[in-house]
Amino acid sequence: MNETNVQRNYKDTVFRMLFKERENLLSLYNALNGTIYTDVDGLEISTLENAIYMNYKNDISFVFDFELLLYEHQSTLNPNMPLRDLLYVTRVLQGRIRDENLYSKMIVKIPTPKFVVFYNGTDFQPEQQVLRLSDAFEKKQEQLALELTVVVYNINLGHNQKLLDACRLLKEYAQYVEKVRTFAKEMLFKEAVEKAVDYCIGNGILSDFLSRNRAEAIAMSIFEYDEEKHMKSEREEWREIGRQEGFREGHQEGHKEGRDDLAQLLKSLIDSGKDDEVKRVLSDQEYREQLYREYDR
Repeated sequence: MNETNVQRNYKDTVFRMLFKERENLLSLYNALNGTIYTDVDGLEISTLENAIYMNYKNDISFVFDFELLLYEHQSTLNPNMPLRDLLYVTRVLQGRIRDENLYSKMIVKIPTPKFVVFYNGTDFQPEQQVLRLSDAFEKKQEQLALELTVVVYNINLGHNQKLLDACRLLKEYAQYVEKVRTFAKEMLFKEAVEKAVDYCIGNGILSDFLSRNRAEAIAMSIFEYDEEKHMKSEREEWREIGRQEGFREGHQEGHKEGRDDLAQLLKSLIDSGKDDEVKRVLSDQEYREQLYREYDR
């Protein structure tokens, strides 16, 4: 019997392990672009992603057909993806043009960047949405000097059916995740993952992949679940701190609305992915009042 060892240093997830195989990745690319490429020789998977992408393990970056693409899988949507992708693509392009003369009279050509997130978390998200770098700009402008967009696809079963039908592996991945969640309602999560893997192998869902990588797929699924659970726990802890601080501040200062505004402000920061600002809001009254004014507008 294979023992499942859950390690905290996994660099892969089930999604990434599945789609970093060239044929599988090309099938996903074709589904998104409505193309029928079959030759994987021109597909150049980046070797830099783990080293420079903030140790983020859900990404697959590659160059194909004059495009530089970053495919990302997330179970918790991060609104800071455009900024993170900007930092990433800058580093990648620096590596690609290191031997080029940027001061010559000839324009230096670069592959066209394209950023995609595949979301399959349990929180509600629309079929598709676009995250924009400009949403993070402190000063809004009509004519932007810089923009970066990330397209987010909800790949839970029942969403983006056309895309799932166009990529069999993506659909089967969504079926696997759904089966894990179904079994997790009835048993311990480790048992649910093992049962889901066995069910999928027996029913032709990612059967080849899961048969070859059974133990690792189980361990990675458990690790992903633990990581997502930890992130949600941290958010709930900050929300509770916000609720308590809001009540205390309202009571002490006699605000008419009890200053539940603080709890709402902290919730807004957390939901926007600005967890690092929470401590400053709690300790810096002047900064807190500034954000009150901004969020009230």
